[in-house]
Amino acid sequence: MISHTEVLLSAMPVYILILMGVVFRWTGAIAKEHIDGITRLVYSVLVPCFIIDKILGSESIKAGSIIFSSIALGFGMIAVGILIGYLFGWLIGLEKGHGRRTFALASGCQNFGFNAAPVVEILWGGGALAILFVHNIGVEVAIWSIGVLIMNEHGGIPWRRIINGPLIAVAIGLLLVATNLDAHCTGPARKALSMAGAGAFPIGIMITGSAIMDLARTERPTWKIALGSVVVRLMLVPAVFLVLAKFLPIAEGLRQILVVQAAMPAAMAPILLARIYGGRPGIAVQVVVATTVASLFTLPWVISLGCSWIGLKPLLP
Repeated sequence: MISHTEVLLSAMPVYILILMGVVFRWTGAIAKEHIDGITRLVYSVLVPCFIIDKILGSESIKAGSIIFSSIALGFGMIAVGILIGYLFGWLIGLEKGHGRRTFALASGCQNFGFNAAPVVEILWGGGALAILFVHNIGVEVAIWSIGVLIMNEHGGIPWRRIINGPLIAVAIGLLLVATNLDAHCTGPARKALSMAGAGAFPIGIMITGSAIMDLARTERPTWKIALGSVVVRLMLVPAVFLVLAKFLPIAEGLRQILVVQAAMPAAMAPILLARIYGGRPGIAVQVVVATTVASLFTLPWVISLGCSWIGLKPLLP
């Protein structure tokens, strides 16, 4: 069995960066008015640079089959997670109009970006990271289609929101790889791209920690939501993810992605959806805070058990 301590040490930099963001926000080094601007810079500029840099030259995404299966799995796993969250919300007594839909969306959507990417790169390397970015297309489409349909009683899907910096970066990267033009992307421009992208996830993770600090200050937690979200996000959904990673006829790179995604806490996007479409953002906040804290203890166990059961070998430091 792969040591969960080794997995924890590999993932620990992510949690240290989150804690740094909390401390910087608490001490005022990161002001509240800075968070939105830095987030836009990271999401619109730095992350796209990082994505293109990692996709260029990647052999793992040259086959069309893995591209389509990655997108399909990204979409399908969000749908499965939301369904599990909705059913469990009913079991714990949440009713429609009183938080069940928000709970389902928040507990069913895993963090697929800032927390996941560094862990994937540490454990599996750049090839798996490129697959993750393609997989995230399906995740984004699911959140802004299924997620909006659940939260918005009046219907309608904001398709324009799906066309964002990371998605455009993935499309550009795939096009360059498919046409073999990525081999010519060298020199100072490529170096500048790499330098810009290098700061994307450290800065993004710290800003996430700062945002969580603000969210935790404004919301009073309830045990039903906190414990319920931990059960859904960090126990039930991971079990489904690992079963699918074990038995689906997919590439090993996708199995690696599913193992890491299984261990992730809740994403922050449902907080935004709840605010825009009349949900219960307070519930989404509780889910994010509870699962992020609890994942520090559950993540190494989920990944180590998943790797041992499926037969994967991380590139541990």
